[in-house]
Amino acid sequence: MISASPMPPAEVRILALGDSYTIGEGVVPDERWPMQLAAMLRARGRQVAAPTIVAHTGWTTGELSAGIDDTNLTGPYALVTLLIGVNNQYRGRGLGEYREQFRALLARAVGFAGGRTERVIVLSIPDWGVTPFAEGRDRARIARGIDAFNAVNREEAARAGTRYVDVTTISRRASGQPELVVADNLHPSAAMYALWVRGMLPAVLAAIS
Repeated sequence: MISASPMPPAEVRILALGDSYTIGEGVVPDERWPMQLAAMLRARGRQVAAPTIVAHTGWTTGELSAGIDDTNLTGPYALVTLLIGVNNQYRGRGLGEYREQFRALLARAVGFAGGRTERVIVLSIPDWGVTPFAEGRDRARIARGIDAFNAVNREEAARAGTRYVDVTTISRRASGQPELVVADNLHPSAAMYALWVRGMLPAVLAAIS
């Protein structure tokens, strides 16, 4: 009898949805956090395809939704991440609008994960108020605004049954560590993204197991 050869493990497909924090404004492509995550998973022996990123600097929830419409995405993905909302906060958009649009985006993310809510991870919005870019602004007010938006996305993640990872706390380390911000004095550096990846790794491993 000829025994069948074992099937090679399927590649883990990752879809990352977001804005400048996901596209990695100010860093080279390999330093974006989705790329760093894929590299870390490969180092652990996982077969991981190059992540698909749908993100653009400056995007709000509405603009991300339009961006997805313009992209031919073919699921299902083993992992889908969603990080969006900082530009809603920065532009003074309302929490009600954010909740409605974020909820719709989260439903689309679940769809891209083949309906598997456990394969979707919502990432909290980083606090840009701790960066040098915010010098002269009301940093405490910015922090309260970020926290309010994060309360919404956390609630919606819990309602949908998806995973949630807090990177806001990590982002606030930039207040005393300038190496965690790139030359524009606003966006995270590769070192900051590496901290995010280490922080989200347990949730990622649980999602793709």
